[in-house]
Amino acid sequence: MCCALLASAEGSASDLMKWIPREVSAAASEAFNAAGKAYFGSLGGKGLGKTVELGLELVEDEGKKLVVELAPEVFPLLKASIKESAIDRSDEVDQVSAACARAPVAYAIMAAYQFRWFVTQIGFPYLGKLCALVIPCALTSLDHWSPEVKGQGMITFIHLGNNVNSGELGWCQDVILDACFQNIVCSDDIWHLVVEMSVLFAASTQKNNPRSPWFEKLLNEMLGHLERHPRNKERRVAWLEHIDPLLNSVGLILLAHFSRIFPLVFQWIHADDDDTVILVLKFVQTIIKLTWIRNTPYVARLVDELSIIYKEAAMRKARTEIRKHVAQLLIFLRQCQGLQFEAAWAKHKDDPNLETLELFREQDTMIAI
Repeated sequence: MCCALLASAEGSASDLMKWIPREVSAAASEAFNAAGKAYFGSLGGKGLGKTVELGLELVEDEGKKLVVELAPEVFPLLKASIKESAIDRSDEVDQVSAACARAPVAYAIMAAYQFRWFVTQIGFPYLGKLCALVIPCALTSLDHWSPEVKGQGMITFIHLGNNVNSGELGWCQDVILDACFQNIVCSDDIWHLVVEMSVLFAASTQKNNPRSPWFEKLLNEMLGHLERHPRNKERRVAWLEHIDPLLNSVGLILLAHFSRIFPLVFQWIHADDDDTVILVLKFVQTIIKLTWIRNTPYVARLVDELSIIYKEAAMRKARTEIRKHVAQLLIFLRQCQGLQFEAAWAKHKDDPNLETLELFREQDTMIAI
């Protein structure tokens, strides 16, 4: 447990953990692996308990085997430590101050770091067989009031989602997705984690049902949160970076969300930072490819905004990339909207500042994706 705590501090920005030097974290990881070698060496290389159950006898990584062997004993202890300072939601009087009075929140934070480290030492295909041990503790982390505890729980879930089959999550997918939904309105520090986790689990568990109510709930909650904080760069960049798998799973159903998506697009496309502009242009490309933006009144406005950003790009560092994406978007719009696009473009085609863009349009077969 001590080695896990020290090893889990590597790369952490937490005030509780950053005092631990990187060298100490690396040494702790090596010590844990050495303990695994000593333990399994004393057994003549044979495994016991979970090691045999998961078929890890022939795996050469003794550290991984030791984690699996310890999991049934360690995970319940860590879960109890995290829960000790959590808020009892059935008790209206029990708030953060009361929870902290029972046990210092530092204990829960350290336990969450230890738990995350243990889980991330195990990968595919073995982690799926430990879901019954991992998920209850991970959910307890997400239910805690501390953003640091929540964050470690989300990192754990992201690792879990990337290393198990969706079929192995069938028995608990609704509980996990509900935890995602409940945590969308969270601290700025962990927004990127809850978005990544929500998209990962929704896309993997609901991919065969684009009309799943979970897509509707999660997307609406995310959009609502973004609408309340439209100028928050970290939130919008994190969302734009991670949202594609969910968009691809929802497909044509995205049309129902256009009235909320495009007002954000039209605001973000003129953001001060190039990262946001490029991500928004890529986002709109994905939207067009999935829906051909049929039956929508936003085509004319989109053509106007793309023309403006093309001219604004002259003053940006990433002007070449921005203009390339604008040209591609206009090509897509012409291909899928035809006459509606030409009507919208008519008022821009004689603009001398768009002459270079006109050349791109004439050679659309060369740059179209």
